[in-house]
Amino acid sequence: MSDAELVLRSTRVITPEGTVAASVAVADGTITAVLPYDAPVPGGARLEDLGDHVLLPGLVDTHVHVNDPGRTEWEGFWTATRAAAAGGITTLVDMPLNSLPPTTTVANLRTKQRVAADKAHIDVGFWGGALPDNTKDLRPLHEAGVFGFKAFLSPSGVDEFPHLERDPLARTMAEIAAFDGLLIVHAEDPHLLASAPQRPGPRYADFLASRPRDAEDSAIALLIREAKALDARVHVLHLSSSDALPMIAEARAEGVRVTVETCPHYLTLTAEEVPDGASEFKCCPPIREAANQDLLWQALADGTIDCVVTDHSPSTADLKTDDFATAWGGISGLQLSLAAVWTEARRRGHGLEDVVRWMSARTAALVGLDDRKGAIAAGRDADFAVLAPDETFTVDPASLQHRNRVTAYAGKTLYGVVKSTWLRGQRIVADGEFTEPKGRLLTRTH
Repeated sequence: MSDAELVLRSTRVITPEGTVAASVAVADGTITAVLPYDAPVPGGARLEDLGDHVLLPGLVDTHVHVNDPGRTEWEGFWTATRAAAAGGITTLVDMPLNSLPPTTTVANLRTKQRVAADKAHIDVGFWGGALPDNTKDLRPLHEAGVFGFKAFLSPSGVDEFPHLERDPLARTMAEIAAFDGLLIVHAEDPHLLASAPQRPGPRYADFLASRPRDAEDSAIALLIREAKALDARVHVLHLSSSDALPMIAEARAEGVRVTVETCPHYLTLTAEEVPDGASEFKCCPPIREAANQDLLWQALADGTIDCVVTDHSPSTADLKTDDFATAWGGISGLQLSLAAVWTEARRRGHGLEDVVRWMSARTAALVGLDDRKGAIAAGRDADFAVLAPDETFTVDPASLQHRNRVTAYAGKTLYGVVKSTWLRGQRIVADGEFTEPKGRLLTRTH
């Protein structure tokens, strides 16, 4: 600890071994030691005494649509990373679509990186995109440092990012498996979606019927079959159908390398509470019924679902019309994800250690950043969130840092106030005041 520049002390520090009273020593942006609470502070080191506020590792959100460049009026790196920092997120991985150009070639990746470089308040990495016609670009993107490849099995909602039918999916998966990359998949069966009842209008029940559970279940079954045949690594994005959980558990027991995420909105919002015309609740797959939500929580508890990510997918307010059939589908959740999940987790008897596992440790592991991110332990980046877990706040859209302040959480009272957020030992936001951007661009290293 003698070389420490900074010591953060709290009666509640969440570490991989549990919650302890500790002093966390930091030098050159890295955690050098986790020491007893009353360890002496070395001369020259600055002490930050956090009292009883909880010190937890900065969250790692591996599913964020920043939309910059090209649709920056929807969201940009400056606003998205400020919102993330305000919510205790210190690392995000940007999805390859909804920006123009999409991240489907190395040249397009470089464009993204140039745009993000001086705007990132937190660390930012990038997913590549897998399209029917870019198989040749996948290995170069992998070598350029993307964390994996996003594909859709049903239409994505934007013309420049077409989905993969079965044969292109098999070709794509084979190519990615050849270098042991990771394929992450929006899994809904387009044929079952097309055959579902399509009734435009403001009724949420009609929208829910248009995105049935069996569309998810069928697509996940296809994904598992292909992954098993190729011994490929696959990840199911934003699971909302609890009906798919038994087949996922069975596949894992058989050795299929499949991981699964879900999202705060599936864990905290229910179909029964969505008002008609309130398309701020629209996302694909949709928010489902309370009974379905209970089973998602059970799967988180037993490990069938690995992690929780936002799928932050914003748009301009005018695209959130009162017609669920035509409104843009996406929930804006970066700033509120920790509080939303913690509020429901504590109600269901889970602790903050569980939330950290789902939203930091396992997400860092998913993208191979668990040597630097996702835990308060020696050798990791000194990325922290300081949380008052028992304080509440009522969500006011005007207080959000998102570019478009549309939120499904408006008016909800949530537990968990982020007091400050730290990136590599530097406080980047405290009490709503931000520093200049200090984030770095991340690339896959193994």
